[in-house]
Amino acid sequence: MKTKSVTLDDVAHYAGVSYQTVSRVLNQAPNVSDKTRAKIEQAMIALHYVPNRVAQQLAGKNSCTLGLVTTNLSLHAPSQIASAIKIKARQLGFSVVIAMIDHFDEQACQRAVNELLAQRVEGILINAPLTQQQSAEITHQCTKVPVIFLDVDPQSTAHSVVFDPFQGARQGAEHLLALGHQKIILIAGPKDTISSQLRYQGWLTTLALSGLKPQKVFYGDWSAHSGYLCAKSLLQSGTSFTAILVASDQMALGVLRALQEQGLSIPKDVSIVGYDDTDDSAYFHPPLTTVRQDFRQLGEKSLQQLVARLRTNHDTQPNALLLSPELVLRQTTAPVNNVPIMSRATPQELAEQLVQIANRLGTL
Repeated sequence: MKTKSVTLDDVAHYAGVSYQTVSRVLNQAPNVSDKTRAKIEQAMIALHYVPNRVAQQLAGKNSCTLGLVTTNLSLHAPSQIASAIKIKARQLGFSVVIAMIDHFDEQACQRAVNELLAQRVEGILINAPLTQQQSAEITHQCTKVPVIFLDVDPQSTAHSVVFDPFQGARQGAEHLLALGHQKIILIAGPKDTISSQLRYQGWLTTLALSGLKPQKVFYGDWSAHSGYLCAKSLLQSGTSFTAILVASDQMALGVLRALQEQGLSIPKDVSIVGYDDTDDSAYFHPPLTTVRQDFRQLGEKSLQQLVARLRTNHDTQPNALLLSPELVLRQTTAPVNNVPIMSRATPQELAEQLVQIANRLGTL
């Protein structure tokens, strides 16, 4: 037997409101109180009501469909953000169409936006690294729908919801400095992404305030494999170091693997601080000290901001909602070992290391 579809009348009866009020909520009309709107949205969830988007579009009504432009969903951060957006959207009576960019460039982002506009989405979220100029151009391209950016410079004039990259970078660097580390390696993300650039600048600024520079800088692509390759290059370079700041937890996983293959003990020999706090980071060996970015919060807040703009007919001043990252202390950092790690050291560096060992033995 075919199951009877849930209708607007069913939702109205369940919520104790009129059919017209339910219709206004579905069409994002502004003249409905938050309390009534929440009651109707809860009724839709309880009854598993699914709006007929095609019928709404044919009738010239709002489709309640939103678009998401995102970078590769095989990476942890984009996938977690997309999941949070879809869950929150469903709770608020929206569906989400996703346009994924495999290899990011500005043209690819614009094509993805055009793809979503062709599907008559009512608003767009963009989780792709964009400069201020690029975000301004896309905003101009989307004059008929509101746009929220999730990966732009916090100083951008566009509507955005972003984590504070300077605060997160500062927290990680200051933690290592407080433990006495001065020989610090930086393993940054891709040079052409704004979030990587801003974290890198935050690290440099924090080290400079203590009169320090990084011992060496490497660049990965956010993946564990790239972190592994960066660490292997570091170990072959002869550079002395006691700690590493890594721009993502996935890259930090590769770094841990490379160092441990070399027989190094973490954190006895080397301290490591990651960035993101993925679901797996607490289960690395050893558990990773990192800077937490709550991707669920980012997804939910950005979706709420977009819906709020829809309900005010986009009539809001551009603003940046800045979310705070948080340092999470686990087991990959420790006070500095006075003898820095030196891999494939030159004779001069080896002599300096032996002198340091002799000095330490002399104090025993």
